[in-house]
Amino acid sequence: MRVVIAEDLALLRDGLTRLLRAYDFEVVAAVEDGPSLLPALVEHRPDVAVVDVRLPPTFTDEGLQAAIEARTVVPGLPVLVLSQHVEPLYARELLTDRRGGVGYLLKDRVANVAQFIDGVRRVASGGTVMDPEVVGQLLARHQPPLAALTVREREVLGLMAEGRSNGAIATKLFVGDKAVSKHINSIFTKLGLPPSDDDHRRVLAVLAYLNG
Repeated sequence: MRVVIAEDLALLRDGLTRLLRAYDFEVVAAVEDGPSLLPALVEHRPDVAVVDVRLPPTFTDEGLQAAIEARTVVPGLPVLVLSQHVEPLYARELLTDRRGGVGYLLKDRVANVAQFIDGVRRVASGGTVMDPEVVGQLLARHQPPLAALTVREREVLGLMAEGRSNGAIATKLFVGDKAVSKHINSIFTKLGLPPSDDDHRRVLAVLAYLNG
């Protein structure tokens, strides 16, 4: 599996490179700034890009903007954002294009290597990986539309937005699959969103709605 890394801190960039290679990823490019990222993504067309949002020269949103622009050239390019902070606006930009896997993890909250590697693989395979803290802030920005949801429906919505399947939600909440399906249908009805059998598109639809 081919990976492009964008990280300005040399030690972290080298650490990510060594870690991914240890798990049989092929790191085809590891860049340190925004201007180098777009050409690398377009040239290599990796299976997944691991991108820091804030890169030189301005340390604003170069990383994410390069990734978004690359997705216009390489539709569906999987992108996993690895950031130091929750950036709701940046998450919204990334979720605008619903093609391809996307993820948003916070550096300080990645609990272990296995969690990170699993996230990279899920995004590369077209899935969605969202840090619960990011999800929480997106939910907090849209309390009025969520007022119609029950407490349990909000729990289900948060777990959906984290990228969990119906089965995983049922296990987490100690309920049956049918109960989860009922809650999800109710959520979509109350939020005015069409239901979908595609978990990835379903999560993106929810997050795009909550963040838009």
